[in-house]
Amino acid sequence: MIGSGTLVPSARRSSSSCLLEAGDLRVLLDVGPGAVHGLARHGKCWWAVTHVVLSHYHTDHFGDLPHLLFALKWASPTQRNRPLHVLGPPGLSDRVKALRAAHGDFIADPGFEVAYHEVSRAGRWTDGAAGLELEFAPTPHADHSVAVRAQLAGAAVGYTGDTGPQPALGPFFQGVDVLVAECAYPDPPPVPTHLTPRSVAALANAARPGTLVLVHLYPSLDAGAVPDLVRAAGYDGETVCAEDGQEFQC
Repeated sequence: MIGSGTLVPSARRSSSSCLLEAGDLRVLLDVGPGAVHGLARHGKCWWAVTHVVLSHYHTDHFGDLPHLLFALKWASPTQRNRPLHVLGPPGLSDRVKALRAAHGDFIADPGFEVAYHEVSRAGRWTDGAAGLELEFAPTPHADHSVAVRAQLAGAAVGYTGDTGPQPALGPFFQGVDVLVAECAYPDPPPVPTHLTPRSVAALANAARPGTLVLVHLYPSLDAGAVPDLVRAAGYDGETVCAEDGQEFQC
């Protein structure tokens, strides 16, 4: 867990970013502000990231993409000999053009191949050579937001990104080894576009993950024992409130 926090500045939680590691695969699910420094802080080889998968384009989920590319161009300790794949839902191409106009040509050409892939909100994408399979499902958060299911090295990881309650996500995440789920607000929810302990419990009961990992807690919820709230809402599986730097094994 590189960033377990939200857009609210925090001394202990960076914005959303989760690193999946398997062999020489290094897959970043979102790259929110602070992610690149977070990779270094937690002893991860930021220069070895192979894939970046974006759940949506709110700044707290993709704001560090220019930083990653800038660091890879100017500060990598090794010569990069493989492409960086960047995947995102519809709108990626337009945002890449805007980032290039704002930051410079390194967004498209940092000295090695960057392959941008705009994927359908209900699509699939496979990197057969790397052994990575990705599946996407639309979420009720932004008009382009998606949840992600990643299959690598015989393990399955689910990532909600930001989402409101969505019954279809239960079957989508069915049986994943780890489900990284946002749990933004206490019940009752102040908005319909984020999850709460009650709606997370409903999702987890439908998906039955090996481990439920809670992230993206706003301060009003972060002060409490959130796994206890999820259990009180009816979910009895293993539940952890993640901290930056925490690791989970599949």
